[in-house]
Amino acid sequence: MSVQRIDHVEFYVGDAERAAADLADGFGFTAGPVEDTDGTAGTRSVPAVQGGIRLRLTSSTDPAHRAADYVARHGDGVAVVALACPDAAATLDRALAHGARLLDAGTRTVAGFDDVALRFVQDGDPAAEAAFPAPAGAGLLDAIDHLAICVPSGTMADAVRFCEDGLGFRPIFSEYIEVGAQGMDSVVVQNPSGTVTFTLLEPDPRRPPGQIDDFLKAHQGVGVQHVAFRTDDIARTVRTCSERGVGFLTTPGTYYDALAERLAANSGIPVAALRELHVLVDQDHGGHLLQIFTRSVHSRHTFFFELIERRGAATFGTANIKALYEAVERQQAVATT
Repeated sequence: MSVQRIDHVEFYVGDAERAAADLADGFGFTAGPVEDTDGTAGTRSVPAVQGGIRLRLTSSTDPAHRAADYVARHGDGVAVVALACPDAAATLDRALAHGARLLDAGTRTVAGFDDVALRFVQDGDPAAEAAFPAPAGAGLLDAIDHLAICVPSGTMADAVRFCEDGLGFRPIFSEYIEVGAQGMDSVVVQNPSGTVTFTLLEPDPRRPPGQIDDFLKAHQGVGVQHVAFRTDDIARTVRTCSERGVGFLTTPGTYYDALAERLAANSGIPVAALRELHVLVDQDHGGHLLQIFTRSVHSRHTFFFELIERRGAATFGTANIKALYEAVERQQAVATT
């Protein structure tokens, strides 16, 4: 009944072909032909792949389809996280037994986090494999590292409990983050093999409203704030994506002035190059991780992507989390002026 890996992530968007083209142009994804997403009328869907990443961009052509309601309420965003399982039927039964609401029995889809659905895919199913084209050679990105999900104040415990009991995940990291006057709790949950990671974010109601509150208000509820793509060379990837028109958040030079003091002399981290690219560096017990957020181009300033390179680090560093969300705070301040 375990979850083995992320099979694919499906976005509901206003224009599937345009969204797929943006991923191809900016990040180097290979887009497949337009198709019916699940064999039903009322949608247009485009698969996009790179490395071990499989995405599906779906837009509605029928106002009665769920994609139409999703986009009207939330704008473009992650609507389905499909999880490959050795026994998809048993995994579905477990999720239902622990409170998940069935959305579609035929595709084993449940309401996981409000309008973010979970779909349990039988690992190795030929039809599931045939739904995506083969990646076009070596790319910039290797895999989906994690998804960050914003939940309302007071619901974190229930979300973590569902991940534990309903999905078989376990908490591996927790942190209280302060950015200015605001505060948020972060809990990272992961499947037993460490191949699927959700970062859950909850605003602190004792503090003034902040960016997680802003997300929940603009998105109109629970949602995926960002999808993190893993790369084995973040400097090359940031340079290439920047040349292709992807915008990234910036970090003050003072961050890098202090960075050399935090890193061991033999760390091998190219601080000067990372300063130029605004990439952040942190570490855990296993090694280093390098991270950067893209600028949100979402009409509601909600969703964005992250790039991450892991050099031995298995979790998340506390300094980076604060610095990343300070960068988001700066972008939001500019967007609202």
